[in-house]
Amino acid sequence: MSKKKDDLLQVAERLFYENGFNGVGLKQIIKEANVATMTLYNHFDSKEQLIEEILKQREQRYWHYLDENVKQNSSEPFIAAVNGHCKWLNDYSYTGDMFMRAIEDYTDADNQIESIARGHKQRLLNYLENLANASGFKNDHDLAIRYTMLMEGTTSMTTLIGVEEATKHALYVANLFIDEAS
Repeated sequence: MSKKKDDLLQVAERLFYENGFNGVGLKQIIKEANVATMTLYNHFDSKEQLIEEILKQREQRYWHYLDENVKQNSSEPFIAAVNGHCKWLNDYSYTGDMFMRAIEDYTDADNQIESIARGHKQRLLNYLENLANASGFKNDHDLAIRYTMLMEGTTSMTTLIGVEEATKHALYVANLFIDEAS
């Protein structure tokens, strides 16, 4: 990836995260990324295409966090997944969920943004269901829904009580779910 494209993506992601998708225009992104207008359009046909690329890259980083944590603590995959999610929140998502914002802002729009964001949420549920199934839990689907709700709720709570406090409670509840399922 070219340095200019990477600069555009980093600046746009930060601005969209801080101000929302509708609160940022391409001129602001171009100015803060210190690139020419043509540079933006050489890489992206539209603002929507830029957002799509940001969401895809963001999702790759998210899965890296979850996968690495689960690999490092494979004996407790659900606790590891919650811990990875909370580390992600600390590093990238401490004031809300960019994927939920995308769903809210682009529902019924004629683009792929909503689909990418909803796909991310569905992949999380599927991922957790696969963990439950591989761990031998009977109610793998129900357990996956509970953990998905826990992780999504933890994301929301970071805006109220902060990442550290939300993490502490999420890990407590994650352990309760395991105790109940065992």
